[in-house]
Amino acid sequence: LQPTLTYWSVFFSFGLCIAFLGPTLLDLRCQTQSSLSQITWVFFSQQFCLLLGSCLGGVFKRTLSQSLFALFASSLAISLVFAIIPLCHNVVVLAVVMAVAGLAMGCIDTISNMQLVKIYQKDSAIFLQALHFFVGFGALLSPLIADPFLSDTNCILSNSTANASSNLPHIRKSLVPHHPGNLSHYDLPMKGMVVTRVSYAFWIMALINLPVPIAVFFLLYKERMVPCFSSSSHPLLSADELALETRPPDKDDLPSSLQRPQAAAGGHDDFFSCCQSKNFRGASFTYFAVHITGALVLFMTDGIVGEYSGFIYSYAVEEPLSVVHKVAGYLPSLFWGFITLGRLISIPVSYRMKPATMVFINVVGVLITFLLLLIFSSSVVFLFVGTASLGLFLSSTFPSMLAYTEDILQYKGCATTVLVTGAGIGEMVLQLLVGSIIHEQGSYSFLVCGMIFGGLAFTFYALLLFFHRMYPKPSS
Repeated sequence: LQPTLTYWSVFFSFGLCIAFLGPTLLDLRCQTQSSLSQITWVFFSQQFCLLLGSCLGGVFKRTLSQSLFALFASSLAISLVFAIIPLCHNVVVLAVVMAVAGLAMGCIDTISNMQLVKIYQKDSAIFLQALHFFVGFGALLSPLIADPFLSDTNCILSNSTANASSNLPHIRKSLVPHHPGNLSHYDLPMKGMVVTRVSYAFWIMALINLPVPIAVFFLLYKERMVPCFSSSSHPLLSADELALETRPPDKDDLPSSLQRPQAAAGGHDDFFSCCQSKNFRGASFTYFAVHITGALVLFMTDGIVGEYSGFIYSYAVEEPLSVVHKVAGYLPSLFWGFITLGRLISIPVSYRMKPATMVFINVVGVLITFLLLLIFSSSVVFLFVGTASLGLFLSSTFPSMLAYTEDILQYKGCATTVLVTGAGIGEMVLQLLVGSIIHEQGSYSFLVCGMIFGGLAFTFYALLLFFHRMYPKPSS
């Protein structure tokens, strides 16, 4: 129970850190006295280092001790980042601080998913659903904490403040967590007296996050892995434990308390170790096909999450819908709210339903939702209904796919690392791709792109089912 709750709490840190940047970015622009084009590079530094941290996180997960120390350092780094951000008065320093946060988030993403899979294996689906619920919970909470401290008018007072303030609600709603949008045509003052209270929001989030590294430290202490406490507190092995130490153990014979450290030591390596030739010896082509098709499904579905949350506001305010800015601003919140609700619903559902069935329902639901959004593209009401539906269907795709793919490979492949990396790359690449297409072809291409990505996700999932049938069954 304690390790599971600890991994869940660490993923709450991940969610808390991923969603605050969008609503607070204008106040951070004032704090650093930078232009909009300069401050949006902070998005890139966080997202790029998150992907890099996901790849490198595997270096720390070869043993339980390394994993827990990495989680402790990462969760503590997130609290320190929240505390330091109000002190960053230069945009380059802020980008470096957010890069550190991105690395910490990437390590948390890879290690927490991996450790839960190792502990529970065939029973991991329900615990992975709960894990990803905590991301959504954190992502909902941080904008709510920040909202009372955001500036109602432009936070740099100058002669042009009155004109710039009329654009402020539109710009703020465009700055969603995943994509800053095209803001180069907005002119905001860069020099003048800075008036912002956003520092209090970051200090509150630092305090809220502080119990997380403390919880990881207590787990390290319980497992006797803290150097200053571990040397004198090791008890003598009991007769049963001594017997287990001196013979090759059967996995089913081990108590769960002994299975956890052992499970953490084997079966998985980091992203670069997965690419070594020794892992490929004797592997059939279906071994590689399962990894690749599973990663491609998440490349598409996580890419849809990023591009939809990033551009739904811009799509709604433009013709033919022309939704007023204040109403359109609820769409990203509605999308993330239903992702969180869907993850909560998926916890009991995954107890009754196989991960393969859940993924099938998810990808078919995404495809049908985009089709209906295209058919009723002139309806504002259906845009809200479709946004909620899309959030529900996308919510449980990642944990269900992770549980299903690891189950196919009998927990001996590199599925977790490959899938986490594929999802991160998809979120970055598809946002850039869709942004450029919308700029060239117009807002209607936003839904067309979503439809194409949904169709590709369904195609790759059908290929994964085909390769699952061909994959060699475990010997009795």
